[in-house]
Amino acid sequence: MDKIYYLASCDTCRKIIKSLPENNLVFQDIRQDPITEDQLEEMYQLSGSYEALFSKKAQLYKSMDLKNKSLTEADFKKYILEHYTFLSRPVFIIDGKIYIGNSQNNVTEVIKALS
Repeated sequence: MDKIYYLASCDTCRKIIKSLPENNLVFQDIRQDPITEDQLEEMYQLSGSYEALFSKKAQLYKSMDLKNKSLTEADFKKYILEHYTFLSRPVFIIDGKIYIGNSQNNVTEVIKALS
């Protein structure tokens, strides 16, 4: 099952979704339907790292002064499960491959995978 984890209120996510070709993605708005530990575990298995899934751009990251702390993989996992803003968005899982974040290169790869 191909899936996108996104935030409906995020302009960047909406812009990326609009640019996608016709697809059969299952959409999960992580604010309305928070990711489960099992879903995060699947993302971890595909990416190899919780840190790769973690958004260091999140306002909470700055306000909690996490950049000045030495975070472990367990910390990254805990924070992602605690609050949706810590997941780097959007996250696509297509044909067993994961695409994390909104870089132009990533979006191009996603469009290619869906075409």
